This record gives sequence, C-alpha cells and structure tokens, in this order.
Amino acid sequence: MTTAASATHTSLSIRSLLPLAAICVPIGVSNALTWPFLALFLSDEVHASSAALGAFMLVSPLAGLVASSWLGRLSDTRAMRRNLLVGGAVSGALGAAAFAVVRNYWALLAVSVTLVAISSCLLAQMFAYTRQSLERTNPAKASFGVSIMRTLLSLAWVGGPPLAALLLDKTGFEGLFFGASALFLVVALMSARMPELGLQPQATQDESGGTVRRQIVFAAIGLVLLQGGSALGVNAMPLFVTDVLHGTTGDAGLVLGLCAALEIPIILWFGHLATRFDQHRIVLLGGSVALAYHTVMLMTGAVWHVAAGQLLSAIAIAAVMGVGLTYFQALAPDRPGFATTLYSNTLTVGIMLAGPLLGLAQELGYRTAYLMSLVLVVLGLLSLFLGRPRRAAATSV
Repeated sequence: MTTAASATHTSLSIRSLLPLAAICVPIGVSNALTWPFLALFLSDEVHASSAALGAFMLVSPLAGLVASSWLGRLSDTRAMRRNLLVGGAVSGALGAAAFAVVRNYWALLAVSVTLVAISSCLLAQMFAYTRQSLERTNPAKASFGVSIMRTLLSLAWVGGPPLAALLLDKTGFEGLFFGASALFLVVALMSARMPELGLQPQATQDESGGTVRRQIVFAAIGLVLLQGGSALGVNAMPLFVTDVLHGTTGDAGLVLGLCAALEIPIILWFGHLATRFDQHRIVLLGGSVALAYHTVMLMTGAVWHVAAGQLLSAIAIAAVMGVGLTYFQALAPDRPGFATTLYSNTLTVGIMLAGPLLGLAQELGYRTAYLMSLVLVVLGLLSLFLGRPRRAAATSV
C-alpha cells in the first residue's frame, strides 16, 4: 500500500495535465501563427518603413510588458488567475481579428498597445496556473509538469509556422489572423471551465533573501539578452530566407517548424536533468550553444544550411527558455505570478531589444541580424556568469 500511494504521489496523471494542455496548445499555436510573420506583415502588407517597423516592434512589446507585469503582481494578491486567462484570451481574439481587417499602421499600433498587450499575460498566467495547480497535488513533480507544458508549447510551434505559411498562400494575412483569433476563443472557453485556485501560501523571509535577489537580477538581465538574440534571429528568419537566400515563405515556415520539432525531446530531457542538476548551469550551457548557432548562421549560404543549424538552435532554446522558466519559478516559489511574469518579461524586453536591431538589419542586410544576436548572447552569458550562486552561500545552511 505504501508503494502504491507513493507511486500515485510521485507520478503525474494525464487527467491532471489534459485540461492544462488544452489551454497551452492553442496559446502556442496562435503565437506561432502570427509572431514569426509579424515583421513580414508590417513590411509587405502595411508597407511600414524600416523606422516604423522598428518602432512597432519596440512599442508593442513595451505595452505588453507593462500590462503583464501589473497583471502578474495582481494575480499573486487576488484569487483571479483563471479570470485573467479568460480575459486575456478574449482580448487576444479581438486583437487578432483587428489585424485581419485593418491595414492602417497607427490603428494597428493602437490595437497592439491595448488588446494585444492585455493578451500578453496569457503565457505567464498559464505557466503560473500550471505550477500552482501541480504544487497542490504533486509538488515533487511540479517543475517537470511545467516542462511538459513547455514541450507542448514547442509542439505547437512545430505545426504553427508551416500552417501559417499555408494560410498565407491560400488566404493571405486575413486568414492567418482570423485563425489566430479562433484559437484565442478556444483558450477563453477552456479557461472558463477551470477552477479558480486561490492564493499561494506566502513563504517566510530568511537570510538568503539578498542572495536570491542578486540571482534574480542577474538572471533577468542575462535572459533578456539571450532571448533578445533568439527573438532577433526568429524575427529575421523569414526575411533572411526570402531576401538573402532567395527561398520562399514556405521554406522559412519549415525551418522554424523544424527547430520546434527538435526542441520537443530536448526540452523533456533538460526538464528531467533540471530535477537532478543545477538549473543555472543548464541555462549557461544553452547560452554557450546559442553562440555556436549564431556563428553558423553568419556563414550560411543556402536554406539547407539554415535547416541543419536548427539542432543547435533547438538545444539553446530548450535550455534557456525551458529550464529558464522553472529556474525563475524556483527562485520565488511563493510568488508564481511574479516569477513567471518576470521570466516572460525577459522575452518581452528581449523582443523590444530586437525590434530596433531588426530595423537596422533591414538597412545593413539581414545577415547582420545574426551578428547582433551573437553580441547579445555574449553579454547574456557574462551576466549569467556574474549571477551564479556563490559557493559560500550554497555551503552555509
């Protein structure tokens, strides 16, 4: 009986993960449909100049950062995480529908800083809800459960970019954004069926608080730079493939989908390793692999070269974005909304950093985007190294 009870406690049931997966996957697919092709949409459909493109890619994430930060802190003080998922999904549906029909730059910018900004809380709140839910039923496996959700997010990116390329060929950007709007509505309906979890118990203050704050600061700076490099590379990919390598949008979609497919087993593997080894070192490893990836991209001369390099990209993303999420949650276990939103905002700030650099690459040539990404990764690794846990703090209990 003890063995059976222990097995029940230490294993994650499909029944507990399925409702969470039904929210995670549509969020991931909707992002995979729209995000990689946003720069192409603004450039070709809205006819935005390089300055306007860079401004849009800066202002829109900034609005999302402000909205998600406020909502993240609010979710740790009030029992409303489920309602935030519903509200964010409805906002996302309305915002995507507006992108399907509007072609005025300023109107689209207004939609981005309102409806799309509110919907930016979805990923952080979904991961925070997952962590909080699993902490109550199976705390030993909560981190691995989050890694499973992160894997499903990558799975959504396997089909998302190729599906986006197909929709672009058959229906144009109208079909692309209406498809994303429908997926957001699915998220709203599924979230409305979930229970409200209440507030997370607050942890007591201890002497390691200063060390943890130091780790959080350097980790946040490091992930901003690493994810900024990754965001710049992803945003530049469709333009790099079509303009520099003379491929098609379908080629770009397949390359992005290949990377996501390779991520899936690697994220699960890293998620397992993260329960046994130092998560900080795993993130450092991912940053080191990112250095190799961006170096390869600087030397590519054909689409198949880019495709071959996606294994390195998948390893880097799995370590930095997969383990990075649970690393942040472990640094502030009593504030899942804050920790997950802070992690999510490192991606948002990274996108903000990548926006003007993408506009600069439009003038200098899209290959230079990967040189800029290389510099960001070097700086990110330096910050993570400076924020490594101090051995003295680790040995003193």
